[in-house]
Amino acid sequence: MTRLTSPRRDWTIAVAIITGAAILRLIVAAIIPAFPDETYYWDWSRRLAAGYFDHPPAIAWLIRIGDSFLTPLGVSNPIAIRLGPVIASWIAALATVAAARRLGGDSAALRAAIIITVLPLAAAGLILATPDAPLLASIAVGVYCLVRVLEAPIGSGQSLKWWTATGIATGAAFWSKYTSIFFPLAVLLAVIMRPDLRARLREPGPYVACIVATIVFLPVLYWNSQHDWVSFVYQLRHGLEASTGSAWRRAWRQEGDFFGGQVGLVSPILFVMFVIVTARALGKRAPSERFVLAMIAAVSFAFFVYSATRRRVEPNWPAPAYIPAIVLVATTDWGAMARRWLTAGIVLAAAMSAMIYVQGVAPILPIAPAKDPIARAHGWSDVAERVDSTAAALTTETRSPTWLGGDRYQEASELAFYSATHPTTFATNLAGRPNQYDLWPRFRDVARPHDNLVLVVDDDGGAMHPAVKRLAPYFADMRRGDLVSLKRGDAVIATRRIWLLIGWRGGWPMTDAEG
Repeated sequence: MTRLTSPRRDWTIAVAIITGAAILRLIVAAIIPAFPDETYYWDWSRRLAAGYFDHPPAIAWLIRIGDSFLTPLGVSNPIAIRLGPVIASWIAALATVAAARRLGGDSAALRAAIIITVLPLAAAGLILATPDAPLLASIAVGVYCLVRVLEAPIGSGQSLKWWTATGIATGAAFWSKYTSIFFPLAVLLAVIMRPDLRARLREPGPYVACIVATIVFLPVLYWNSQHDWVSFVYQLRHGLEASTGSAWRRAWRQEGDFFGGQVGLVSPILFVMFVIVTARALGKRAPSERFVLAMIAAVSFAFFVYSATRRRVEPNWPAPAYIPAIVLVATTDWGAMARRWLTAGIVLAAAMSAMIYVQGVAPILPIAPAKDPIARAHGWSDVAERVDSTAAALTTETRSPTWLGGDRYQEASELAFYSATHPTTFATNLAGRPNQYDLWPRFRDVARPHDNLVLVVDDDGGAMHPAVKRLAPYFADMRRGDLVSLKRGDAVIATRRIWLLIGWRGGWPMTDAEG
């Protein structure tokens, strides 16, 4: 890339770039409605714990920070739940840029800042309140601490300090997603494989890091031990249980989807450059610090390549692999041709990210509303308003309390977030997968006889939804309510049916989680 600044100014500009990007993300975060997964995690944040059905608890605690700060100020739109994650994304970018600076100087820091800012993965994923935000922040800090470890003399006080910091960052990563286990595993493999790194096993630092990470992770382990290890079991099945259908055909299709998703999230040119630089750094002649970073990237990515042979892998799942890959690309001494390709990759990625932001604010791409991933966030406030009015009318008619819910966590959490009073809602999970709502008090645990339940389910074209059919014997009366559309502007994304379940008689059908 052509130098536009002096080395003395590169670090300042790098920090300004990632800070400006974080501010832009906050603006976009205030505009785009909350996605169902985000409101699900927001509902977690109202009942803080050391673990949840689907994931470790970091995202719930992170959401609680922003929500507790902004909601008392009267800010209740999605930025309240995204403030903490956007701050975490800034920390992830800063730690990545700082690691590049340690290895390649201020000019490498500037390149890293530009790359992580323009990646579609960062432009889209680092706005949302998902476990990826604390995960990437923890991994990036861990990468920076490892770089500092490898700079320090073996057995020195500096080495022990940075090993301890690495342990804290690793424990924080464990609080974010269980797939973060590949971070310490990759470091261990790197240390074992390289003679110059094996000497690190003779100092106390690696063992202190393991102990510290375990101590940080202990609350999550204890919570799981009290809940039949539910989130561990769920994630193992979620990532490794084979999908149905022909194994070979399924594997080819899923691998194609996986690599297509990676190209879309980091841009095709930068993806190829990430692969090239990681492969080079795995060579015997590569400096030890580059070898460690390459192992972190390769091991994290390789697991999801394998997982894709068994079931569909979401494009964002291998995101931690790109943190060390960005550092490697930014600190590589590229030739003239490669620098031109890197510039082209950055321009292309920036254009893709800009398109994501434009599409998020005002749809311009010819994508069917039902297939537009951004459209999934729209229309829920209208559904909640209709459900609120239906419940109020039913309470007035029957003079009995009326509760709100859906059969899946998506409907239940969106109703909780967008309903005027943020009520306790329920996911019956009679036709959908088990989730956190199965671990909280359910309708049958808190309702009294004669209470009502307004349930939002998929529209089955006039037929009775399976969940409603199973609930029918437990209520005195049932009514098919309004059909409501989830819309973005005038475009219909999906439809939902409101059902009125009147006069609870007691009892409840068994869910899959109980069976």
